[in-house]
Amino acid sequence: MTLHDPRPVPDWLSDATAALFPDGVPPSDALFEALSARPMPMTAPGHVIFAWTGEAEGVDLLRWIHAGVDRVPYVRVPDTDLWVLHLPVQDGGRFEYKLAVRRHGHEHWELDPFNPNRAGDPFGENSVCRTWGYERPDWTRRTGAPAGKLEPLAVDSPTFGHARHESVYLPAGYDAQAPYPLVVIHDGLDYDSYADLTVSLDNLIGAGDIPPLVAVLIQTAHRMEEYPRGRRHARYVVDELLPTVTRRYAVSDRPRDRVLMGASLGAVASLATAFRYPGTFGGLILKSGSFIVDEEALRHRPHPVFHRTARLVRAMRRAPALTGTRAFVSTGELEGLADENRALADLLRDRGVDVQFKSAWDGHHWHNWRDQLRDGLMWVLHHDAT
Repeated sequence: MTLHDPRPVPDWLSDATAALFPDGVPPSDALFEALSARPMPMTAPGHVIFAWTGEAEGVDLLRWIHAGVDRVPYVRVPDTDLWVLHLPVQDGGRFEYKLAVRRHGHEHWELDPFNPNRAGDPFGENSVCRTWGYERPDWTRRTGAPAGKLEPLAVDSPTFGHARHESVYLPAGYDAQAPYPLVVIHDGLDYDSYADLTVSLDNLIGAGDIPPLVAVLIQTAHRMEEYPRGRRHARYVVDELLPTVTRRYAVSDRPRDRVLMGASLGAVASLATAFRYPGTFGGLILKSGSFIVDEEALRHRPHPVFHRTARLVRAMRRAPALTGTRAFVSTGELEGLADENRALADLLRDRGVDVQFKSAWDGHHWHNWRDQLRDGLMWVLHHDAT
């Protein structure tokens, strides 16, 4: 039985249906196979067409954008089991989503069965919509470049009262006599699991885009507490982690060759460390930072994390300028804090930092941070870049 959709039929529905099935909608028992046989969602300049088939009381596309859940309803094609959604989008971008399917008064979230593109994060998987013109960077795939290796690193930490267990990336052909640039990466193991970190480093080094480097992958189970508070974390990084790394590995002692990198709260921890220990790290890669630069924004963001980051920004305004520092600041236009990251880039420039700012039509997602890795590393590691 096909349920009746009481909503009015939108003007776009017939055109979208004809684009999917120029010869008419197949019968219900052939719909799934017909949709599975073609690339879905269907993309064209400026818009995307999604489709779903089955009996339901409603189907919504869920996007985690603008600091909330955006729901966009599919529309049932009359007298069929086909549900269609036409969505205006910006070309060259991407977003992650799930489907909310309602049956018998209950809602179930699921991946798009007709879209093979997936992206993972610590909470699971999402379907990925890639809009017209978006291409995953080649350097994020395994290409046969010489592979580096990850090895464990135990760090004694009086600050936290126990040993911390981190990981270290060593480039292919690592030479214990040659000092390397050092990149400290917050949530590094997550970055590797969900954003192809070590594969990307192998490829970028192999292509000569960045110099061979040593990377420390920091991982903490208490990031919501540790990162935005910042003080103990910064002390751990500078007074405990950094000396351990310099004793064990051939890393440069020049601040310009030392970089802090992080996304979201990891960006907050990176910036807090740089300002608390000026002159220790000369490079910052700050992706989608959970910053509050405009105090008025606190009225709309009651979570304690944002109050802590606002205090950090206030302290930065009073602190000495971070001269001799290069920062790459990036954001996604679909994030709730895109404007705040733009304001952060301006604030850092005012504080003496040489800033490059980049934006993508994307959300608060690991693949967004992956896609901007090359630009970030090239900016902070190529000191003669303009």
